[in-house]
Amino acid sequence: MELLKLISLTSAALTLVYGLLVLTFIKGWYSLNLFKKGVFTPVTKVSVIVAARDEALNIGRTIDALIAQDYPKNLTEIIFIDDHSTDNTAEIVASYAASGIKLIKLNENQALNSYKKKAIQTAIGSCSGDLIITTDADCVMGEKWLSSVVNFYQDKGYKMISSPVAYFEEKSFFERLQSLEFLYLIGLGASTIGNKKPSTCNGANLAYEKATFYEVGGFQGIDDLASGDDELLLHKIAAKYPDKIGFLKDRSAIVYTHAKENIKSFIQQRKRWASKSTRYKNKAIIVLGVFVWVFNLSILSNFITGLFIPAFLTITIYQLIVKMILETLFLWDVTGFAKKRRLLVLIPILNVLHILYIVYIGIAGNSGKYNWKGRMVK
Repeated sequence: MELLKLISLTSAALTLVYGLLVLTFIKGWYSLNLFKKGVFTPVTKVSVIVAARDEALNIGRTIDALIAQDYPKNLTEIIFIDDHSTDNTAEIVASYAASGIKLIKLNENQALNSYKKKAIQTAIGSCSGDLIITTDADCVMGEKWLSSVVNFYQDKGYKMISSPVAYFEEKSFFERLQSLEFLYLIGLGASTIGNKKPSTCNGANLAYEKATFYEVGGFQGIDDLASGDDELLLHKIAAKYPDKIGFLKDRSAIVYTHAKENIKSFIQQRKRWASKSTRYKNKAIIVLGVFVWVFNLSILSNFITGLFIPAFLTITIYQLIVKMILETLFLWDVTGFAKKRRLLVLIPILNVLHILYIVYIGIAGNSGKYNWKGRMVK
């Protein structure tokens, strides 16, 4: 009985703290106002940089979306860096030369662990823009995407701007689950920026000043890690300019990409994302990640124990109910912003699966290599 009481109290404490944590996420998200566009005179020279490897099936659509942007062409530079593609990605990009698309072929004589950072850094070294905007070679965006980002930049003067990313064209139940979970991650990143404690962002829709990139040393110190061209760079810039990080809460700035088609590719992606945590220098972010993992582990442990001692199932149910209600409150406005509120019906299923995912990826993401674009990296 004493053990049950101890575990009950511990579980209650973890659940309470988690509840307070989600409430801070809600506060951070609501502190970000929808960007109200005023009179906008574009004056910023922009370089859109896209690292690509084996994206022949998707890259044409991305290029078309970039060419269609309504931002002045004389202030826009679009650079694709071909990262040793084994298909005809480079040839497709080259065919758009008449439309002003520039192609750089990455040519390394030695094996690297972070080809993407090398690709981006190479492009920055030769670009003419003052504002760097990165996206991925399998993304699409509306025609006002670029002008919206630059408008926000000129209005607010941020050193780095994180903008929203969402999945679209979901074809299966698994992809819809990913879509909802991904919105949680995007909302989480936005909320930490809203709370003036930036923790995460997504390189598929990220902008930063070229001068600031060099001021913080670019990718130096994180260039041996395959992932982290977005999040770890955010941490470097936030350390120097904590009040100069912004999140663009504007639907016209959303970049769209696709969810993973199967569990194997999903796990590889999330192992890559989780691998960045090994380089976090901000102890608060590390503590946050560890706490979330421990909380989810407690739910799983209580459930497994409950198979033998029914009282633990009651504890599990209470934890799940609190988790589900609070996360629904957080996601209500995030999904509304992305016009995907219909996905909220998946929360009960996602909540259960997400516990298993968090516990697994918390271990697997920090304990080995993963496959990325046909390469085994770490």
